[in-house]
Amino acid sequence: MGVRCNKDVSLSKSLSWLLRHGAVKEGLRISPEGYIEVNQILQHKNFRGKYNQLDIERVVASNDKQRFKLRVNSNTHALEIKANQGHTLTVSDAELIPILQPIYSTVIHGTYLKCWPTIKVSGLHRMRRQHIHLAKGTIGDSAVISGLRESAQVYIYIDLPKALADGLKFYESENGVILTAGDLKGYLTPKYFLKAVKVSTVTCLKINLC
Repeated sequence: MGVRCNKDVSLSKSLSWLLRHGAVKEGLRISPEGYIEVNQILQHKNFRGKYNQLDIERVVASNDKQRFKLRVNSNTHALEIKANQGHTLTVSDAELIPILQPIYSTVIHGTYLKCWPTIKVSGLHRMRRQHIHLAKGTIGDSAVISGLRESAQVYIYIDLPKALADGLKFYESENGVILTAGDLKGYLTPKYFLKAVKVSTVTCLKINLC
């Protein structure tokens, strides 16, 4: 059981890298929505002879954060896989669910104390990714499948109604992660922060709302 567990963890990490970041560099064909044929992946040098389709299906089904999605292509009938979010590759938002109204009362970004001094001044930035990742609650909330690291030391609460009213676009991924590309420069600025809480002490941190 331990060997299979280690194998699945290794496969999950390899799939995450390939589907989110490495497909183009590795010469794999990727659809506008981010799908790659499973057979194409299994022929890749990092997967060939190590894994089979059943391994991939098992990892997708058992992944606790539901990072991946499988589909059968309606034209080619080939089994395909994509990452639900986290891309630095450019993929379409077509399969994401647009959030047009502030339907969630709690929207949080988790970060670390070392990052907070910069974030409280400049805001959150999507960096090399397509989106900033947010969660619909804190660790332990039933709505939170993914989008928030258990190691986060600071929870930043986002003013979703205000951000939507200002025209920022938000989406929800299939595994429940709230996503936004931020403003034209990729930022979700501090004016959209309601509060920032130090997780270990539940102490509110000072925040620059100017």
